[in-house]
Amino acid sequence: MKYVDEFRDPALARSVAAAIAREAAPDRAYHLMEFCGGHTHAISRYGIPDLLPGNVRMIHGPGCPVCVLPVGRIDDAIALARRHEVTLCAYGDVLRVPGSGRVSLLKAKAQGADVRMVVSPADAVRVAADNPDRQVVFFAIGFETTTPPTALAVRAAQARGLSNFSVFCNHVLTPSAIEGIMAAAQGRSEELRLDGFVGPAHVSVVIGSQAYEPVAEQHGKPVVIAGFEPLDVLQSILMLIRQINQGRAEVENQYTRAVTRSGNEKAQALVAETFEPRLSFEWRGLGSIPRSGLRLRDSFAAFDAETRFGVESASVPDHKGCDCGSILRGVKRPSDCKLFGGVCTPDNPMGSCMVSAEGACAAHYTYGRFRDS
Repeated sequence: MKYVDEFRDPALARSVAAAIAREAAPDRAYHLMEFCGGHTHAISRYGIPDLLPGNVRMIHGPGCPVCVLPVGRIDDAIALARRHEVTLCAYGDVLRVPGSGRVSLLKAKAQGADVRMVVSPADAVRVAADNPDRQVVFFAIGFETTTPPTALAVRAAQARGLSNFSVFCNHVLTPSAIEGIMAAAQGRSEELRLDGFVGPAHVSVVIGSQAYEPVAEQHGKPVVIAGFEPLDVLQSILMLIRQINQGRAEVENQYTRAVTRSGNEKAQALVAETFEPRLSFEWRGLGSIPRSGLRLRDSFAAFDAETRFGVESASVPDHKGCDCGSILRGVKRPSDCKLFGGVCTPDNPMGSCMVSAEGACAAHYTYGRFRDS
């Protein structure tokens, strides 16, 4: 297929859905987690659940980088932004995530903090170059997809001698998160059954399909990397059902037009030269996961905002009424939360899952809540 409308062909979608219905054994249930927030959005937007038989359930995962940031890291960013000498640059979605007391970076900006929205780390480097009298901090978040641009920004700042630029690093790692999900499912009292994963698309372009092979081997769960179009998702669900029926647990790549087994090796080398794994990093809903976050290597310590400003992160609990953590673990759906659609809306988010368009609550509010009624 060549054009985007071919990936949304209704006749082909009905054909794949019919194949899923035929091959899904009626005497068993299939619990499939789409890890990536982009897939969560696509599944809700295109009404994929309506095309699936009742025994095939899609479970939202924690693959929204804005959603998985814990409250404590938001509080740290707000504290940095409130320093009189600091200009904090961040992506737009991050500005709206509520921290302690429901204060967000956007509210801190309204109260006088110098907070600026950027669309890339390179924008933050330009801000630093244009304002040599300010300490410019880039609030770096995201999975492996957005880590290489941050590495390039640090290197650009180093090459230009910008001593007023630093990075508050919150980059996290996808395979480690999947390990964290499995650990959470096994170590908590609430039941979470997982039979397979729809693997991320853009992340896998960088790290390749081989990154998920240990997950499939160690946990016996199949992983199928999928594109974001409705036919991509449906085909991936069919591939997972076939693996489960055959008793296989392998990594398969549906998104062959963009993903290879080895991934982007130049990007991987750039990240490895610039960053190193933290001993542990806290995820909202999943707690601290070993070696799941990145920090700048000692050779780039001069650009580490945590070192420069003495940031000491603390674990801060979510809003008491917000079920975002349980939704990110897959044990609850957005509609299970008492605040969903009433107190908590995209205009008034109580938790991070309602902020980003890729968040499970925001996607369900936009597309799925009508099915609930």
